[in-house]
Amino acid sequence: MSSLGFIMLCHAALHRAEAVARHWAQAGCPVVIHVDARVPQARFRAMQAGLADLAHVRFCRRFRCEWGTFSLVRAMQTASEEMLCLFPKVRHVYTASGACLPLRPVEELRAWLDARPRTDFIESVTTEDVPWTVGGLSDERFTLRFPFSFTRQRRLFDRWVALQRRMGLQRRMPLGLVPHLGSQWWCLTRQTLSAILEDPNRPRHDRFFAQVWIPDESYFQTLARRWSTDIESRSLTLSKFDFQGKPHLFYDDHLQLLRRSDCFVARKIWPEADKLYAHFLRPGAEARPMAEPNPGRIDRLFGKAVERRTRGRPGLYMQSRFPNDGWENGRTAGSYSVFEGFSELFEDFEAWLARTAGLRVHGHLFAPERVEFAGGAGVFNGALSDSAALRDYSPEGFLANLIWNTRGERQCFQFGPGDGQRVAGFFAGDPNAQVSVISGAWAVELFRRNARFGEIRREAARLQRIETAHLALLRAPWVKARVRVWSLADFVAAPMEPLLTLMDEISPRAPNRPAEAPRMVDLAGFGRFLQNLRNQGMQPTLTGDFPVTEDPDGTNRPRSRPYLVR
Repeated sequence: MSSLGFIMLCHAALHRAEAVARHWAQAGCPVVIHVDARVPQARFRAMQAGLADLAHVRFCRRFRCEWGTFSLVRAMQTASEEMLCLFPKVRHVYTASGACLPLRPVEELRAWLDARPRTDFIESVTTEDVPWTVGGLSDERFTLRFPFSFTRQRRLFDRWVALQRRMGLQRRMPLGLVPHLGSQWWCLTRQTLSAILEDPNRPRHDRFFAQVWIPDESYFQTLARRWSTDIESRSLTLSKFDFQGKPHLFYDDHLQLLRRSDCFVARKIWPEADKLYAHFLRPGAEARPMAEPNPGRIDRLFGKAVERRTRGRPGLYMQSRFPNDGWENGRTAGSYSVFEGFSELFEDFEAWLARTAGLRVHGHLFAPERVEFAGGAGVFNGALSDSAALRDYSPEGFLANLIWNTRGERQCFQFGPGDGQRVAGFFAGDPNAQVSVISGAWAVELFRRNARFGEIRREAARLQRIETAHLALLRAPWVKARVRVWSLADFVAAPMEPLLTLMDEISPRAPNRPAEAPRMVDLAGFGRFLQNLRNQGMQPTLTGDFPVTEDPDGTNRPRSRPYLVR
């Protein structure tokens, strides 16, 4: 008779549990199986019949088990009692679920445990040292009462917890016990398990843990600390959980990953993983004598998987994060620049910037009529259309897609008060955005427009109202974009300094600074235009102070040629 016995808790995929039980029993290990009482009797009888030829397989009394309740502990207790009673030569009892799969030959596990005859392997840590509890209940799972089901009676569960907190109700641990938590998949020695099951205070312990939340993760973990003389606080079963506390499923493509872990057993295996079951349950599997279980070999991969699922790649929106605002790992995938007022002040500004900086420069991407892609393209990278209707369905998604589909190439585009403003809050909160604003530059376009002055005055008032709100947004404390704002008057007085600063930030690796600036539009008479707006009752506050007459130094004179940078 083997010195190692297994107890199995099964509730689904009984054909897989049956295959694993047969694998262990044929290797000489006794197996006691608990099948959830909710499983139909016909399926239970079929499993019994399938294992009837194995003398070392037994079925214990069935309980109706529910997650997070004491019924799971009761099933483990009953199966353990039957194991200890029927198989006196068993020295270690190993718990497994119907979704577990042995990864190494039984002979290796038996030899490994025989070399450690008095050691209990059970994850057992104090509540202060548990970083993986999910759901907000750590110490409170012991001090409060939980008579309601977390899964079936969630509203009553939450209300009862809130009421106990409000009233200050607390329970005390039974004398001599210190609460510990850990995996429910353990391997205990006969001595420790017998001491737990035969403890004179067991009725009191059972009554207490019957109203503990998720007692299968604390009952044996706490009582083993009372009776064991040699505990290694770890589980020999490979079991991984995601950030929500749900177990990872292993599929056929995890075969090599599971082999590298050197663990003896793994859960949770997908019932349809035919390749895994065929590989690990085959007779004569290769042996790795006395190899130490080392789940740390794959912890890094699981850590990266959790990070990828929760944070993803910068600027790439995925199903697990998209509905949750703020879950994205960066709003966009790379740096980009937003120019406000530059195309109104300079002639052919987009072409100059593209030529000087060697970048892709777009027009007004959020113009009302259409998307002004660089070069007048109708379709851009990633099959982005120039349709305003498609863009306006989700302007934030449009911009994120544009930056994602042009990774490695900085994008620049124009923006202003005449554009759709919904996207402004998106790029204002994006650390990848560089926003440069010449406030009041919209007045230049109105100055050059051939229209009735009454219409111009009304349009000027509307644009100033929009830009005022936009500037207030850009100055908000939550803004993460790099924002620079100049009034139109200040920028016109000394345009090269801000232009060179912007060029250094946009193209820091450019070998040469720009030799010439873009040609500024003719501003002769612009001061008189602003004064006329004032005379009509519209105060252009965002443009800065422009004199009504020409400056002596010719600042407002039309420029016949580009000015050089020396």
